[in-house]
Amino acid sequence: MENGTTTTRKIWNFKETEKLVSAPNLTIRIILDKLTSCLNNADTRPVIPLCLADPSAFPCFRTTPIAEDAIVDAVRSAKFNCYSPTVGILPARRAVAEYLSQDLPYKLCPDDIYLTSGCIQAIEVLLSALARPNANILLPTPGFLFYEARAAFTHIEMRHFNLLPEKEWEVDLNAVESLADENTVAIVIINPGNPCGNVYTDHHLKKVAETARKLGILVISDEVYAHLAFGSKPFVPMGVFGSIAPVITLRSISKMWIVPGWRLGWLVTNDPNGILKEHGVIDSITGYLNISSDPATFIQGAIPQILKNTKDDFFSKIVNMLREDADFCYERIKDIPCITCQVQLHLNLLEDIEDDLDFCAKLAREESMIILPGVAVGLKNWLRITFACEPSYLEDGVQRLNAFYKRHAKKQ
Repeated sequence: MENGTTTTRKIWNFKETEKLVSAPNLTIRIILDKLTSCLNNADTRPVIPLCLADPSAFPCFRTTPIAEDAIVDAVRSAKFNCYSPTVGILPARRAVAEYLSQDLPYKLCPDDIYLTSGCIQAIEVLLSALARPNANILLPTPGFLFYEARAAFTHIEMRHFNLLPEKEWEVDLNAVESLADENTVAIVIINPGNPCGNVYTDHHLKKVAETARKLGILVISDEVYAHLAFGSKPFVPMGVFGSIAPVITLRSISKMWIVPGWRLGWLVTNDPNGILKEHGVIDSITGYLNISSDPATFIQGAIPQILKNTKDDFFSKIVNMLREDADFCYERIKDIPCITCQVQLHLNLLEDIEDDLDFCAKLAREESMIILPGVAVGLKNWLRITFACEPSYLEDGVQRLNAFYKRHAKKQ
């Protein structure tokens, strides 16, 4: 009885969305949550987080004051307290087009630029725009598993091709051709590579474009780490080859300016032949943006000043620090027998370790150190160690990793 009225049990008509419940299992975030839960609260040492490509917490990796001042100026101007157009405000899109055109053999215009809440939303927008019955997409292994999570949610079939470690993680183009069929819509490449750190040559990128043209598919080029290359090969944007096959580039300010929390990225159509517009992809992108959220308007308002005024010496400083950290990490990891760069885990040298996830869980519990298991990037029994941090953290982390190895090494 309730208020004098007899009530009967109601069978509710709602329940969980299966795709949303299962999709997060493919992402880095849920794996990090599991590893964080393994930390020993009784360990008073600081946690060493060599797991995420987010060095913004470390003072040595602070963004340039020019970017900070641009945000302050945008807020104080009171010009950007309004809603943003679906595709982003015109001054910001124009600035991005001019900035990217410096590295291309043709000029982009503002209509080629779509501003998003970071590169993550750009992936969401693009895969949703490409989704149709029976569509499939070609994804790299190893790679960034948010593509898998989003493809699963949008009902796009995933087909995986290997990156070839013996060829500096180049795309296996023979495998790509064998995987593709009449329902294949796109191939994803990540350049500079995540998680492998490789940089593709212009020769290889041209072959990727020629293969895409042969198969009748577009190239999705994830370039969130653009220009953060410190090896012998310079970064070349995939858009250079947009006249061979249509290219959609995804970038953000997160990595280059070390501000992932600002959530500003862009989706760019590199398509001087107009193929994407002819086949309705542009309308699909705009259609999805019409029912999606926009990046904060004041962040957009700061973009022209950030892109125009940031000095080359800021980027040079960041790249030099990354180079030094990478060299240190590589040299020290060579002294740990159970790990080989690029970072392969040798389970045969360890006791009581089942796989890469077990390795990382026990490392978190015993050493208060978090690194990513390779399964988080599609490469089981490898490890992903991020070296973009304070040198003291890196030194301490390598020492803890070595101590962990000695504790679990097989007895001879």
